[in-house]
Amino acid sequence: MKFLEAITSVNDAVNGFVWGKVGLILLIGTGILLTVVTKVFQVSHLGHWWKNTIGSLFHRDVIGHTKDKRAISPFQALCTALAATVGTGNIAGVAAAICTGGAGAVFWMWVAAFFGMMTNFSENVLGIYYRRRNEKNEWSGGAMYYLRDGLGAKKGCKWIGRILAILFSCFTILASFGIGSMGQVNKIVLNVESAFKIGALSEIKVFEGVSLYAILIGAMIVILASLIILGGLRRIASFAEKVVPFMVIAFILGALIIVGKNYANILPAFGAIFKNAFTPIAAIGGVSGYMLKTVIDKTMTQGFKRGVFSNEAGLGSSVMVHSNSNVKEPVKQGMWGIFEVFADTIIVCTLTALVVLTSGVYDLATGATVGGVSDATLVASAFNSVFSFGNIGEKFVAVAMFLFAFTTVLGWSHYGTKAWEYLFGAKSTVVFKIIHIATILLGAVMTSSLAWDISDTFNGLMMIPNLIGVVVLFPLVMKITKNYVDRKIHKKNVKPILSYDPKIQEEAEEHLDE
Repeated sequence: MKFLEAITSVNDAVNGFVWGKVGLILLIGTGILLTVVTKVFQVSHLGHWWKNTIGSLFHRDVIGHTKDKRAISPFQALCTALAATVGTGNIAGVAAAICTGGAGAVFWMWVAAFFGMMTNFSENVLGIYYRRRNEKNEWSGGAMYYLRDGLGAKKGCKWIGRILAILFSCFTILASFGIGSMGQVNKIVLNVESAFKIGALSEIKVFEGVSLYAILIGAMIVILASLIILGGLRRIASFAEKVVPFMVIAFILGALIIVGKNYANILPAFGAIFKNAFTPIAAIGGVSGYMLKTVIDKTMTQGFKRGVFSNEAGLGSSVMVHSNSNVKEPVKQGMWGIFEVFADTIIVCTLTALVVLTSGVYDLATGATVGGVSDATLVASAFNSVFSFGNIGEKFVAVAMFLFAFTTVLGWSHYGTKAWEYLFGAKSTVVFKIIHIATILLGAVMTSSLAWDISDTFNGLMMIPNLIGVVVLFPLVMKITKNYVDRKIHKKNVKPILSYDPKIQEEAEEHLDE
């Protein structure tokens, strides 16, 4: 189709720019900067943020539904953010990174996650600090607000901040169609068609390369998504808090069984990850110095891209739902941002990688998949190597992929809604929701590579204005973090820093201990 060919050509050009050296340096450089200025908060205060995130899940004020109908609880905010981040990137994305960049790509995913923890932390700190009420009296926060009111408040930066805020909002809307819809649905269709074969439907081609089965799956997702998305954030959050913990725990248990059965391959798998992070795989071991550099660059790029695709640190996306939390302390919600990246990449993505690398479906020596399996079904084949009876493993991954991807569609619908709200007002957001739902069907009929590449491109476009804002405002992040540490850890009697708005600051101070 000429239309899709034109999209592919334009997308390749833009993708090459945003994911070039400048984009990657900005991404990792921001994480390093924030890690340094917060004194390696993710490590130096490991016990504190762990206690105040996963360790607080039995506290009623964290998991209980807030009485404020305009906000959601911290746990609901986390689940909704994880709903958007724990998606196809954790399964197909990891497999694609390994197939394209080798086992060493996993190492660079870890690097991106380590520094990404503090990027995500900083985004959420700024999100809470610069949030405000919209015309429906709901919380609204995100990169567009700290770009406009934070960066824009700097001398001579008023219009720069406003322009970047508008660009970020536009890119978020586009990204919600890519990473938040088409890319996710595309992987659902591929895995469901493979695991639950219905030949009569697959053989009927509606148009070139697209079966009736794929269209019916897409239509079913449209109906389910409509019932939840049109109900607003509280319905999305209510669904997410029930489904996300279940799906993550079920996948982790399944992955642990696979890795446990193949325990003898665990050390070789880690060896391949560390070795291939800096050297090419054996199949191309005799290449020139230039080729060696190219291979390593490709491995790093795949690791960083897939890491960001998975945990979204640096995109400024999850801050839009974290800002709806009923917490008063910016740093408290920032710590949930650290845990979000940790859970998504360090736990889920690592387990997915180990499933692939220990199960025998991927040759550690040559970097080739066994039996001609594609990256789209690599994890399913790994699960099937253990749970082979009736292809239970493949069916399990298909169901997991469905849940992971479907909840991502829901989470990203909120992100796109908030971006639309910034541009056009809260009363018109139903228009965006209808458009977003319509793109679900488009994802069901697109080619896998195009849907994936579009998602990467829109991620990169969001990342650039957001990270510019975070870098410029890092002194504020440092100030707010130090204020919190002084008060909560060192028990100093200092005035809290909670909001840029004096009225919100005063209100938050009054209810700070609630």
